Amino acid sequence: MTTKLLVAVDVGTGSARAGVLTPEGVLLGRAEHSIAMNRPDANHAEHDSEQIWKAVCAAVRQAMAIAEARPEQVVGLGFDATCSLVVRDAQGHPLTVSTSGDDRWDTIVWLDHRALSQADECTRTGHEVLNFAGGVMSPEMEAPKLMWLKRHLPQTWARAGMMFDLADFLSWKATGSQARSQSTLTCKWTYLAHKTPSWQADFLARIGLEDLLEKACLPDQASPVGADLGALTPTAAADLGLTTACHVGAGLIDAHAGALGVLGAFTRDVDTIDRHLALIAGTSSCVMALSAEDRPTSGVWGPYFGAVLPGVWLNEGGQSATGALLDHIIRLHSAGGEPDSTMHSAIASRIMQLRQSEGLALSDRLHVLPDFHGNRSPLGDPFALGVISGLTLDSDFDSLCRLYWRTCVSIALGVRHILETLNTRGYAIDTLHVTGGHTKNAILMELYADATGCTVVESAAKDATLLGMAMVAATAAGLYPSLDQACAAMQQGGRSRTPEAAARPQFDKDYRIFLEMLRQRQIIDTMV
Repeated sequence: MTTKLLVAVDVGTGSARAGVLTPEGVLLGRAEHSIAMNRPDANHAEHDSEQIWKAVCAAVRQAMAIAEARPEQVVGLGFDATCSLVVRDAQGHPLTVSTSGDDRWDTIVWLDHRALSQADECTRTGHEVLNFAGGVMSPEMEAPKLMWLKRHLPQTWARAGMMFDLADFLSWKATGSQARSQSTLTCKWTYLAHKTPSWQADFLARIGLEDLLEKACLPDQASPVGADLGALTPTAAADLGLTTACHVGAGLIDAHAGALGVLGAFTRDVDTIDRHLALIAGTSSCVMALSAEDRPTSGVWGPYFGAVLPGVWLNEGGQSATGALLDHIIRLHSAGGEPDSTMHSAIASRIMQLRQSEGLALSDRLHVLPDFHGNRSPLGDPFALGVISGLTLDSDFDSLCRLYWRTCVSIALGVRHILETLNTRGYAIDTLHVTGGHTKNAILMELYADATGCTVVESAAKDATLLGMAMVAATAAGLYPSLDQACAAMQQGGRSRTPEAAARPQFDKDYRIFLEMLRQRQIIDTMV
């Protein structure tokens, strides 16, 4: 009998990753291909969706070869992706989102901040949809980006016939289905999944998008995560090296797939799932908290209904630049250079040597606010700026290591700020489930425990995000009767690290300074 397999695809900011997994959640093969980004302006970032599809196909084919899997074995496929905005005409051809006018650049990247003023305009409406977006509209959501597009590129808007969150674009490319995931629409398009009707026509009219549903070809109802969207088309099957017997599930935003991979194990006890926080940490960081009831939290996105698991509410916080901030610190410093893995490792090694003599008090007069790309949570302030206090004239490698260390501390304290805010809204978070690139950074992993006071669990899955998408694929293929049952069956457990009690006084002091710096920055901003 042919062994059934699943393919999971995870499209991040700089690459497309694919994995081949068993119905038990074991990763057999993984491959990655880079994707291009166009940066015509500091606040503009654009992708070529056709190039993304080619990268996806190349990654799938390579992962299949590594796993020594046959096309006919693959029965399910799931896509997650960043919340980037893809624009097509009614025939499905790319339309430019770029001031260059080049139709190749048809996708506004999630981190693009061109729509700052439009986001502020949305916030000023005071509409009910904001109660389910943390009270403040972010420029990383689709409504302000769509407003910018309509106003600044009217020719593109006039020709538009389809607009997708990137995960939905990939499922459309694979199946031809115009269905949209409840994850993407609820979290990024102001779709209120818990209400009927779910689209708030008065809000769309107030921000000048009364024709959005028609222009974007949006459905009245979103598809639950893991719903079967149909089988691969012959063209897509040929592109991916799979067969038309493979079914595609309604996907997720990339960080949400990671949350599914690490929190899926707790679906059978939803009443205590609010003790667990998923931290999906790479270029940026997302924190995901799940609960049985809605818990509006200022500066934290959501609460979103059914955005990860059916019937469960999600609150999503985040830090817009974490791994990217450490890279920036390396480039910024005169002793830095290219922030590759060798440089990060050399810095980490030297930090551990310095700590042998100075302990956790290493450079404790040097303090950082990590908001170099705004504060997504819990302040919800895209205009927030980073701060470094305590610099000297030192410019050698050790001074870079000290600054890197204190930046890592600030990133961990930022997570503490988010989870303590969530805990004022009914959560009881005491466990962080970490996945993503930060699991390779021993300093950050130590700090996530010691600076927050939480137990940190590193998923035993080789790639928790791909595991989450395999859960979706298995549900769509009918291998499990529901998504929560797929999660329970496929979860991989993890390795735990408890916080060091002796570290608590140092990081409590650092956190008090962190909060005082936030207050002082606010005072300075009002003076400016």
